[in-house]
Amino acid sequence: MSTSDTDTQDTTIRINGPLPGVRAQAILARRDATSVRGLYRSCPIVADRATGATVTDVDGNVFIDLAGGIGALNAGHCPPEVTAAIHDQVDRLLHLCNIVGTYESMVQLSEKLHEIVPIRGPKKTLLCNSGVEAGENAVKIARYATGRQGIIVFEGAFHGRSLLGMTMTSKYDLYKRGFGPFASEVYRVPFPYEYREKPDGMSTQDFCELRIRDLKKALVAQIDPTSVAAVIIEPVQGEGGFIPAPPEYIRALRELTAQHGILLASDEVQTGFCRTGKMFAIEHTPGCGTEWDVDMVIMAKSIGSGLPIAAVTGKAEVMDKPHVGGLGSTYGGNPVACAGAVATIDYLREHHLADRANEIGAICEDYFRRWQTKHDVIGDVRCTGAMCALEFVTDRVTKEPNAVLPPLIVEEAFQRGLIMIRAGLYGSCIRSLVPLVITDVQLHEAMRALEAAVDAAVQRAASA
Repeated sequence: MSTSDTDTQDTTIRINGPLPGVRAQAILARRDATSVRGLYRSCPIVADRATGATVTDVDGNVFIDLAGGIGALNAGHCPPEVTAAIHDQVDRLLHLCNIVGTYESMVQLSEKLHEIVPIRGPKKTLLCNSGVEAGENAVKIARYATGRQGIIVFEGAFHGRSLLGMTMTSKYDLYKRGFGPFASEVYRVPFPYEYREKPDGMSTQDFCELRIRDLKKALVAQIDPTSVAAVIIEPVQGEGGFIPAPPEYIRALRELTAQHGILLASDEVQTGFCRTGKMFAIEHTPGCGTEWDVDMVIMAKSIGSGLPIAAVTGKAEVMDKPHVGGLGSTYGGNPVACAGAVATIDYLREHHLADRANEIGAICEDYFRRWQTKHDVIGDVRCTGAMCALEFVTDRVTKEPNAVLPPLIVEEAFQRGLIMIRAGLYGSCIRSLVPLVITDVQLHEAMRALEAAVDAAVQRAASA
């Protein structure tokens, strides 16, 4: 791709001096003095305001946001229609608690989710505060509905930092070390990670069959299928490195779980709401919602444009199994968060942001592929819609993970006006979760800045 046509455009990024600036440094020092050490910080930015795909810090520097609140800002920062709905709700009702009573925005949100979630037949929804809470409730409901205890998850998975969420999460050193003992009756099987684990010369179909055999073996060696309540899968692993499960695997997994009366839940916390070029990533598997479906969809992040709102939507006969009083929380489905979520879903659909995600992904992938020809440390390029990642290696033949480069790239990118985060089971990936409202001019500017950051990081690593 030639970018000469964008080189002369006005720039969005504005850096006024050394980063972080004076005001930012003072606030960062206060954060270090007051916030716990275990709270990770990817970039030393102190945000003041944001709109669309840009963030302005307290020193007046303007950044392009490639992190998107870790996937919570598909509709962009402060979309006007969403903020207007929030303001309207704030003026009328801040809180009631849906255990105490009812307010229309909670009903509207559930109705809206039932329109878009790819599950056939009657549906019911439980509104929550966060992705990990939604995931835990999906487990509760699955166990109650089936009378079984076992939960199967995948290597490379991320399901949050609560006790059960940590247990279901795969990456040990970063997320789990020192926090045990963990919850019981959680079993882990290999994910169909094609780049790292598919043997040379093997077809995708054969590799998926191999991974299904691994699951069948686990149903003998680890737990009997009659004891498994649910399998929870991210159709594209998020923290694991933006690894897509091939459609062949998803269909075979659905057939196997249905055969044994095991529920299948799609964790769409990071993949949902147009990020991957579909409303939900599970829809990349043909026939989802028309010929077959999952039993539950777990949602959070971009459902509410940054507000604390999450949901589990599933088949009514499953969701309605728990007894009255067995589900709920004080703040789950808060009126303001629900109003924001309803407006967000409308915004995503009206602005065709699933289509925009595919356009963004095509542009990013074209840049990434060109960089791959320049740097042999780029092992793999993965773009599912606008869920884009680069995986770094020390050697393309052995595919030894390179965990040195990603933090250097994030650092270099920040100095060039980009907000970025890492990913990957081995810490060897950088990812882009740019708001889907980014303009083409902004996206090309961001890609040029990121290319310079990658070049600089590779040079630093080589000279270290």
